[in-house]
Amino acid sequence: MLVFSVTAAALFTPTAPAQAASLYGIKAVAVAASKKGAPYVYGATGPGEFDCSGLTLYAFRAAGRVLPRTAEAQYESTDHISRTERAPGDLVFFPTGGTMGHVGIYAGQNKIWHAPRPGTRVRLERIWTGTVRYSRAN
Repeated sequence: MLVFSVTAAALFTPTAPAQAASLYGIKAVAVAASKKGAPYVYGATGPGEFDCSGLTLYAFRAAGRVLPRTAEAQYESTDHISRTERAPGDLVFFPTGGTMGHVGIYAGQNKIWHAPRPGTRVRLERIWTGTVRYSRAN
């Protein structure tokens, strides 16, 4: 059982009405934040190493919502929303070609928690492109 010692409010400043955010997503932000510094390992799903979709899968599972394994499957299994509807805890997808090549968890203030790529660690980072898609795991 996870115990959250950090309040959701301490992790982000909402940019959308609180009622719009998924309760699973808000908890998932806290879980992802607790994994700050964990190394990226391709195919890893935690608890100490992650790839991008492994981090989102782990964080949402800990929050009580099961997601599929890959970024593409996560995108297909969640409710797509617009940028103006995004709220902390929503998923942020980065398209690559015809598929979703990367995913992170929106933390508010145009930042995501994610496991970027080999050689990096889980971190909070500003969204670096406008070519993203958003979804909500209700």
